[in-house]
Amino acid sequence: MRFLTGCLVAMVLAQPGQAQNFTTQAEVQPILEMTRAHWIGLSTQSGQDLLYFTHLMAYRCGLEAIYMGVNGNEPIIRVLMEPCHHELRTPNAIRVPPILGFTADALQSVSIRITFPDGQELREEFPRAAIRLD
Repeated sequence: MRFLTGCLVAMVLAQPGQAQNFTTQAEVQPILEMTRAHWIGLSTQSGQDLLYFTHLMAYRCGLEAIYMGVNGNEPIIRVLMEPCHHELRTPNAIRVPPILGFTADALQSVSIRITFPDGQELREEFPRAAIRLD
């Protein structure tokens, strides 16, 4: 019986009609709350600090805006987001690399503020060491 129950659960979860597009606040907010440590990444290549927003951009369809601040400043700089591609099967597909370049070693900390369509916000402060990818 245990095997049968597992198969039924797997069948229900695999139904195409049950798929989520992660395009609403209700779908993306819990994920972003649980994955705060992965919102951004920092790489040092070609003599630059490269700040990656890939994780956040993957859920942008359920967001109102993303703001950032650097080196202790309030997150008031609005990060440009690629539009949500509702016409595609994968509306969150990233076509424009979500990377910002800075002078080498310029970023010592980055603060992020995410706003949702209903006005709720999530905030996080990242020291350089916490977001280093290399």
